[in-house]
Amino acid sequence: MVNKIPICPERIRVVPRQFSWVDQRLVRERHLKRLSHGAATLYLFLVTVADQQGLSYYADHNIALMLGMDEAGLERARHGLLQAELIAHREPLYQVLELPAVESRPVTRPVSSQPGPAISMAQILKRIAEGGHDRS
Repeated sequence: MVNKIPICPERIRVVPRQFSWVDQRLVRERHLKRLSHGAATLYLFLVTVADQQGLSYYADHNIALMLGMDEAGLERARHGLLQAELIAHREPLYQVLELPAVESRPVTRPVSSQPGPAISMAQILKRIAEGGHDRS
């Protein structure tokens, strides 16, 4: 029998406020967008089979068979999840982790590659007063 002790006890997942174990922040905070299909598939499998502490100990060979992956594909998927800090792994245990905090990034606006001609402040104010229409 495998002794199941959390690998990262400070990140034991808790049931989110919404309905399921699958935290909606996976989509809202774009965690899924950063994953390959293989990594997302492995994550779903691990979330499904994990116990209340997020632990599971399926053998890699069995996981690969169940997910239709070769063992190299499983290793790439696991590496992606480790890089994204969504799981911890110490053979034979996997632990699905509480989602990491996402850094807030400043919103950047695309810069036009075709800037228009420079206009004076007086011209801008005149356009506003006239309803903002360009009369070129």
